[in-house]
Amino acid sequence: MSTILVTGGLGFIGSHTSVELQKAGYEVIIIDNLSNSRYEVLERITKITGKRPEFHQIDLRVKKDVQNFFNTNQVDGVIHFAASKAVGESMEKPLLYYENNITTLTYLLQEMRVKGLDNFIFSSSATVYGQADEMPITEEAPVKPAESVYGYTKQIGEEVMKHCCNAYGLNAIALRYFNPIGAHESALIGELPIGVPQNLIPFVTQTAAGIRECLSVFGDDYDTPDGTAIRDYIHVVDLAKAHIAALNRLIERKNKENFEFYNVGTGKGSSVLDVIKAFESSTGQKLNYKIVGRRPGDVVSAYADTSKANRELNWKAKESLDVSLASAWKWQCAQK
Repeated sequence: MSTILVTGGLGFIGSHTSVELQKAGYEVIIIDNLSNSRYEVLERITKITGKRPEFHQIDLRVKKDVQNFFNTNQVDGVIHFAASKAVGESMEKPLLYYENNITTLTYLLQEMRVKGLDNFIFSSSATVYGQADEMPITEEAPVKPAESVYGYTKQIGEEVMKHCCNAYGLNAIALRYFNPIGAHESALIGELPIGVPQNLIPFVTQTAAGIRECLSVFGDDYDTPDGTAIRDYIHVVDLAKAHIAALNRLIERKNKENFEFYNVGTGKGSSVLDVIKAFESSTGQKLNYKIVGRRPGDVVSAYADTSKANRELNWKAKESLDVSLASAWKWQCAQK
């Protein structure tokens, strides 16, 4: 039975992936510094799966703590989520993003090299494409100048991995996420950011719940059918299962290259107004929203061509936008 380290494993995507790893028979060790997550998520994962993951509260920016972990723990692979992830915030706090997203990756890869470890899954992003010229976006699309600091850190992260794979023989896969939303069907885990949400869906659900007065829609003058930005919204459990597929590919040595990358989305683009309408129809909740100016760093449109992941990973997103939004609302309603 393989043991997998999940960094940021108490966060939104990390917690769902930890659940799916356990369901797939993997032993899970979680590292999280709890900067944007809660310790209680560990108990919730345990309640879902019946098995408590091993947990270490470690800040991956502290090199000696990373070294100490690898000196005292044996793992067979790493799934690396721990990073700052908000486009808007990254434009305001670039140094925070370079430290959290690049330094931590470097420290992890250094220790994996020292210990002769293999099998690395990197939490990348569709933001690496910048504003792509054509939709849907394929993996052959050029990596253009990033529109945000966050996107640039993901571009750098992929380059770091590629160079390490070439130099040291590391086997790695980067999963380029589109927009993860939704929550586990149990409503025990979901997206619950600390402070003001930086992503659309938790702001939607918190507005519907009366926690936020009004939802701001950033721009209605984009070159899209209704003027609002278009994204590809994927259920977080579908996304979590893509990590299992990618990990299995590495462990079973089915990867064709040392470094591979895949789009992970639904293949369908939805505008912000589409999401608002779908939320209202799937939950019966009316949303108070207003149109405001564009937000720095946002691209006009981004949705995936997932045929490569469908074919190579034998993975495909299953849940609809309505199902994803209904699960996010169920999760919000479960909060005290």
